[in-house]
Amino acid sequence: MSRPKQCRRIQSPPLMSGFKPFGIPRSLTGEVTLQYDEYEAIRLLDYEGLLQEEAAERMNVSRPTLTRIYAQARKTVAQAFVEGKSLVIEGGNVDFGGKWYRCRRCNKLMEGNSIQQHPCGNRKRHRGRGRGEGFTPII
Repeated sequence: MSRPKQCRRIQSPPLMSGFKPFGIPRSLTGEVTLQYDEYEAIRLLDYEGLLQEEAAERMNVSRPTLTRIYAQARKTVAQAFVEGKSLVIEGGNVDFGGKWYRCRRCNKLMEGNSIQQHPCGNRKRHRGRGRGEGFTPII
């Protein structure tokens, strides 16, 4: 029996829930899933340019585990590009450190504790069906 996966720490949810090939209807593309921890590995290593040791520490995993996560992430992104599939970002055993919301006025993400007033001036805390102004829960 294998060990259960350790919960990976993610700084914040991605700004988007996925990507699709330009000019092709999503119903025709098929899709591949990039898990949140794979997204975070790409963000920390490629976008922020951290060393693997630093990125592993931020995600609360060992360096070899980060290497495996990153390799799988690269394979998933390559498959989406080469096969023309949509890339959906979701799932995995992760900890975002709290609830996150998206401002429906400016589309920015913010943590649940910081929703008193957003810099764009939006003050409404959304409690409905996702229409109008306010903040939509993400995670």
